[in-house]
Amino acid sequence: MYLWFFEALIDGDWQKNVRLSINDGLISAIEIGTEHNDYDERHDIGLPGLGNVHSHTFQRAMAGLTETQTDPHDDFWSWRALMYQFLERLSPDDIEAIAALAFSQMLEAGFTHVGEFHYLHNDVSGNPYQRRTETTEAILKAARTTGIGLTLLPVYYAQGDFLGAPPHHGQRRFLHDLDGFHDLLAQTQKLIMPHEILGIAPHSLRAVTPDDLSILISIRDNLKITGPIHIHVAEQVREVEASVAALRARPVQWLMDSYNVDENWCLVHSTHLDNTEVNNLAKSGAVAGLCPITEANLGDGIFPAEAYLRSGGTFGIGTDSNIVIDAAGEFRSLEYSQRLSLRARGRLAGMGQISVGRTLFDGAIKGGARALQTTGGLKIGTPANIISLKSDHPALWERQGDQILDSWIFAASSNPIERVYSSGRLVVKDGAAIGFDTIKHNYRKVLTKIRA
Repeated sequence: MYLWFFEALIDGDWQKNVRLSINDGLISAIEIGTEHNDYDERHDIGLPGLGNVHSHTFQRAMAGLTETQTDPHDDFWSWRALMYQFLERLSPDDIEAIAALAFSQMLEAGFTHVGEFHYLHNDVSGNPYQRRTETTEAILKAARTTGIGLTLLPVYYAQGDFLGAPPHHGQRRFLHDLDGFHDLLAQTQKLIMPHEILGIAPHSLRAVTPDDLSILISIRDNLKITGPIHIHVAEQVREVEASVAALRARPVQWLMDSYNVDENWCLVHSTHLDNTEVNNLAKSGAVAGLCPITEANLGDGIFPAEAYLRSGGTFGIGTDSNIVIDAAGEFRSLEYSQRLSLRARGRLAGMGQISVGRTLFDGAIKGGARALQTTGGLKIGTPANIISLKSDHPALWERQGDQILDSWIFAASSNPIERVYSSGRLVVKDGAAIGFDTIKHNYRKVLTKIRA
């Protein structure tokens, strides 16, 4: 297969008249400054696909259902209680249908690989399924159906809060003991295909004891799982305060002091950091997994992105609760949060760029590849994960180079993505995911059932 672009972002540089040769899902050759041929698929603008570092797909079916005030002090914790009620009725088939819908919408938004932070493991009574991998298989089927690349992150969740507090009744579908989690990982290894990546996800320091966290890392090593370690951390002020009370340290500080936090780790949210934590996290090589739309929706707070980037930190973008699946919106929300908190414009331009859009896009490509253990960018030998933008979209008229990214992120009220390829497979055509009619039908059946 040959794809020709009038303009494309190739290995970090904008190039004109570009032909990509695709073989076995990989980019096998790149020609610059060449005219198109009759056998080329012709496109306007080519970009590398993005990595979505953090997703809970089942929460997509909740989108819009928690936007009422149930308490004058509504916050993350009251939202969490509603989420527990929502998942009471989801079967593995329901989970697959919801995940397929969310994965399709991620592809339409330009995400070609996702880290699924998967913690809905047990049946509705809290007991393991006869096959421990029942819901894991649902996620794998959904990813394979849609064609999105997958880093699967089975979640270990064992306690209700710090210091071994008993779990809440609503958490029963998440819970594991160490032996059960070991079995889940071992069985999942047998299901993973060569192009898929398996990591682990201790849910948070709230849900995992320090002793269990050490054992989990040993289990990962003993099973020879080479995928990344993802963990929620410092999302809420209350969480930070509880960590100081229980562990005598802020959560990011405690992790950095207790473990070799390095490029294999993704610290999801990391919203509430002091200056020392900002510098130490930046120097560690770990990825800060930022989910700006969800963090705003839940009232979490604002990540100190400007300070973190100026310290050399690496970040990735995630959709988390999937309240809205919009890659450009995540970038825009991240930059605007800095403008609002610092009362100045263009806060995240840097890393050798004056363009905010380019800085955000490049940062997400780098951090997404690291956090998901994939490769990012368009270069020979890498998976053909490619986004095609329509130059006739009004927001992109007379734009070139970095102006394309700035205008897509900050000026497009509708999606300019025309086609998306995931490892060379056409997964989005004319802005719609392939097979989306069937996926929508299955998803709507789930909504009808759970809302009955």
